[in-house]
Amino acid sequence: MNDKMFPHPIRLKFTPGRERVVGSAWESLECLGDWPAGRGRRYRAAWRSCRDALDGWTPPEKAMRAMIDAAREAKLLH
Repeated sequence: MNDKMFPHPIRLKFTPGRERVVGSAWESLECLGDWPAGRGRRYRAAWRSCRDALDGWTPPEKAMRAMIDAAREAKLLH
């Protein structure tokens, strides 16, 4: 399984002093594993999209959009 890079990185703000930048489907899955906020519908969609991108079933752009949606839902988008 090869990592799939996003067109541009996503900057997330977990706490005032803790920021995380994810630039690929694999990094997003690692980040979702440490998710500090609720794990709602968009979180689950992002998890699925990132796994599907790694498996080659969906484009990395779709996984990136799902990750952005999850971050917005959790109010983590920087």
